[in-house]
Amino acid sequence: MDLGIRGRKAIVNGGSAGLGRGTALALAREGVELFVSARGEERLVRACDDIRRMTGAAVTPIVADHSTAEGRARILAACPNPDIFVGTCTPPPFIEDYTTVTESDWRANLELTLISPVEMMRAILPGMVERGWGRIVNIATGAAKFPVALRILSGPPRAALVNYSVALARQVARHNVTINCLLPIMHDTDGIREILSHYAVRNGTTVDAEIESMVRTLGIPAGRFGDAEDFGSIAAMFCSQYASYVTGQSLVVDGGFENSTF
Repeated sequence: MDLGIRGRKAIVNGGSAGLGRGTALALAREGVELFVSARGEERLVRACDDIRRMTGAAVTPIVADHSTAEGRARILAACPNPDIFVGTCTPPPFIEDYTTVTESDWRANLELTLISPVEMMRAILPGMVERGWGRIVNIATGAAKFPVALRILSGPPRAALVNYSVALARQVARHNVTINCLLPIMHDTDGIREILSHYAVRNGTTVDAEIESMVRTLGIPAGRFGDAEDFGSIAAMFCSQYASYVTGQSLVVDGGFENSTF
């Protein structure tokens, strides 16, 4: 299906791997011109080269830490007037003991998961409103809706992000600008594999074995972790020309794991 966004410009923060990369690839397949940011140059350039080769899309890598004002300025200098903005980041670590989380942990995490997307939206929304078209998708976490101690560094700041996003969505909807959030749980990404590698070393297993164990322990109805490219296609649909009447929503993408009527 043609999503009607060919030729649009998109910033994808945190797009060198995982769900960000899956989203960047899906947008590139729709003919979107991409500006992809990440902190690590080697992986970012490799990801952009791969996406460019697979789709023929124009892809500009931007080496920047979007949790800092300097990094955000570098991103916006490369693409000052995006039609689409997608924000994500490497997932914070699992927390086995909440007493080990320090004030500096909170401050660093808030800069990355809350302040960064808030400041990006503050910078780009006026232009979207003026042009009468815009799509924003914040990739948050299912822990924003369903709190769990293991994800306390991830869930609380992103719950605030969801709250902020919905409030702004109501203000800009009449200008054909939408803001939505995606709340993934347990997708097979480099970030989750890095986290689980520590458990594999401790338990004398493999990362794949740890994933299988988590699927069984959590009772994920789909029987597997999610796929990053499948997730990217969902994000791209929220960015489409035809999603103009869907705004202020938060879609949980979790293989049926959590139970909620709405």
